[in-house]
Amino acid sequence: MKAYRWAIAAAALLLSLGAGAQAQTTLRIGLAEDPDILDPSIARTYVGRIVFSAFCDKLFDIDEKLNIVPQLALSYETSADGKAMTIKLRPGVKFHDGEPLDAEAAKFSIERHMTLPTSFRKSELASVDHVEIVDPLTIKLVLKTPFAPLIAQLTDRAGMMVSPKAAKEEGDKFGLHPVCAGPYKFVERVPQDRIVFEKFADYWNKDNVFIDRVVFLPIVDATVRLANLKSGGLDLIERVLATDIKDVRADPRLVLSTAPELGYLGLTINIANDKSKGALSQSQKVRQALDLSIDREALNQVVFNGEFTPGNQWVSPVHPYYQKSFPIQARNVEKAKALLKEAGVALPVSVDYMVTKGAENEAVAQVVQSMAAEAGFDLKIRVIEFATSFKQAQAGEFQVFQINWSGRIDPDGNSYVFLHSKAPQNDGGYSNPEADKLMEDARLVSDPAQRKPIYEKLTKIVLNDEPIIYLYHRTLLIAHTTRLEGYKQMPDGLIRVVGLKLK
Repeated sequence: MKAYRWAIAAAALLLSLGAGAQAQTTLRIGLAEDPDILDPSIARTYVGRIVFSAFCDKLFDIDEKLNIVPQLALSYETSADGKAMTIKLRPGVKFHDGEPLDAEAAKFSIERHMTLPTSFRKSELASVDHVEIVDPLTIKLVLKTPFAPLIAQLTDRAGMMVSPKAAKEEGDKFGLHPVCAGPYKFVERVPQDRIVFEKFADYWNKDNVFIDRVVFLPIVDATVRLANLKSGGLDLIERVLATDIKDVRADPRLVLSTAPELGYLGLTINIANDKSKGALSQSQKVRQALDLSIDREALNQVVFNGEFTPGNQWVSPVHPYYQKSFPIQARNVEKAKALLKEAGVALPVSVDYMVTKGAENEAVAQVVQSMAAEAGFDLKIRVIEFATSFKQAQAGEFQVFQINWSGRIDPDGNSYVFLHSKAPQNDGGYSNPEADKLMEDARLVSDPAQRKPIYEKLTKIVLNDEPIIYLYHRTLLIAHTTRLEGYKQMPDGLIRVVGLKLK
């Protein structure tokens, strides 16, 4: 009944959106959460990146094989010493407010990412000393040191361009009325209900935009999302439950698109900011015991029907930077108990376990809770709304935070921002000078043969310190109706709307 009511509401919304323009086509996308702020400098959620892909183009993008391809930029060239990158911009690009995307605008956007007090892009662009204008359509990023991941960073939010005029006028409210240079322009947002975009007539690639409107609808309950896809209330949904794969494939009206994810799900441990100074924050032996209490393959089978990939690192076993010399440890409850005894902690070890709402998230937490209990842990699951969880994580109001990272093509994007001392998303406050140095060194070299041994040393340290307990790597599961044509699933999990058609 709940799903039926939602379908009626969605249909009513669609009618209201199309009033007076009956020929318009509207793509309705069901999201697993409501995104955070729609400002590329200060946003930090995966679901937000999905929405950004509809309206905020980047300097560069990636293809199905993880090759870096032009988007708002046409090309780039790195200097022989690795300390400068010259980027040529695409001519004739306009922001949604009609302002031109030229070298001055690109310089403004990158500097805003670097200097805005609340920006999460600072560490991603930390190597950039300053931006120079070479000519009206060319900029040069002058670096403090060589920075191997820079081009990869520019394929994501650090490479998103915003209108200088709108950013200056809106100030810290820019995310409420964002103005970018993508295929669709922002119309309205009703929190926890919908985000509406309409086709931008002056988009640089407008000949490949075939749908008039895109509406994102946050629906936390995956069962309700799927029900509305089946009923016609939605055209596409992200994060299908692994347990629903057979159901989707059996429905002739639906198509399932899959790809291995670049990221991971992990348990972030609050080491430095734990206000109650629990046992996990005080002893790596306790963290190692928690790790040893978990059977990753059993977790995968119970919750995901074996569809995901168990893991113990920030990249998956199929990634070129995965360290095979550190295989996943088998579950060992007796060893876990021995480590807790060595640590001298009182049993059971009580832990505040913060988990975001969602059937799979909660199921994972319950399985981990049950496994850990056998070793002597009392994980107290605290289910919380998605956006609120990030606020509490930043404030240090957790002991364990179960959170997924959608991943980046360069290993730096899965490690530095969470593990380097005082990095913007290092919510647990982990700090190890040796690990910091290795992450900094890995940024200086681009040759994988030199880089991989650096990450091998880092892996050894992180698996010993356990600031994050990595559990598995998801398979991206996107379902859409057969009415939608041209959809391709990319490994970054984003939904690219350019080229899509509705029958």
